[in-house]
Amino acid sequence: MEQRAGVRRPPAALLEVARRALLEDLGRGDVTSEAVIPSGVRARGRFVARRELVVSGLVAAAAVFHEVGGEEMEFLPLAAEGETVGGGVVLAEVAGPAREVLAAERVALNLLMRLCGVATLTRRYVAAVEGTGARIADTRKTTPGLRALEKAAVRAGGGVNHRFGLDDGVLLKDNHLALAGGVAAAVRQARAAAPHLLKIEVEVESERELREALAAGADAVLLDNMSPEQARRCVRLVRRERPGVVVEVSGGVDLGTVRAYAEAGADLISVGALTHSAPAADISLEVEPC
Repeated sequence: MEQRAGVRRPPAALLEVARRALLEDLGRGDVTSEAVIPSGVRARGRFVARRELVVSGLVAAAAVFHEVGGEEMEFLPLAAEGETVGGGVVLAEVAGPAREVLAAERVALNLLMRLCGVATLTRRYVAAVEGTGARIADTRKTTPGLRALEKAAVRAGGGVNHRFGLDDGVLLKDNHLALAGGVAAAVRQARAAAPHLLKIEVEVESERELREALAAGADAVLLDNMSPEQARRCVRLVRRERPGVVVEVSGGVDLGTVRAYAEAGADLISVGALTHSAPAADISLEVEPC
């Protein structure tokens, strides 16, 4: 490695993710490495992108090595969060006791491949709407336990984060509306209960529901499962009746349709696929003795 870069202690939340993943993978120990690799052997490894990708998650990979080897591990990032790199580029180097390097290998790769995959897919969506003014947002359709990391990967890809959790804002969806007595009643109750700084967004599936949400004083509307042409008509209505209301589009959005929704005038396009369907990036860890 070019310089010594001991793995600094990562945040507690990251260490907890690493700890849980390692417990699942390591169990009572790596019996293969313990059988064939002497305890004093050291190794170095290089994380290599096999195809073009957007970088995210090196800090998570570093946390895994820290959890396994502590200060005996050296981890040197060679790429920046959000950077686009081509195939063959070395993303990071790691060095330390060989048994520990191999014990951390799979978990570190799993996290890095997952997070780079989310960032890379997000970048494709962001590129697809370039020049329209629309922003690409994530959803809460994240891997349990990895939400903070996956939402960071969305940001690395150029997207923006929607609610982190249910306590971040009021989003009245179809089930809320059904149980609360309709759009007007739901907005009224939410307005009475929510702190004054908390925004209220209403999911609507028709122009009628949109008009109800605007009349009730919603701060934002989510146009759900509409065609691009339906979305365009609804955006025009919002701009005419309540210009300050944020218009979000969701449902039925993919790389083939996202630009049409953006050109319909949406401020925000939320895409669950960014986190629930992103393919893992192709990354290898090449290890050798040192």
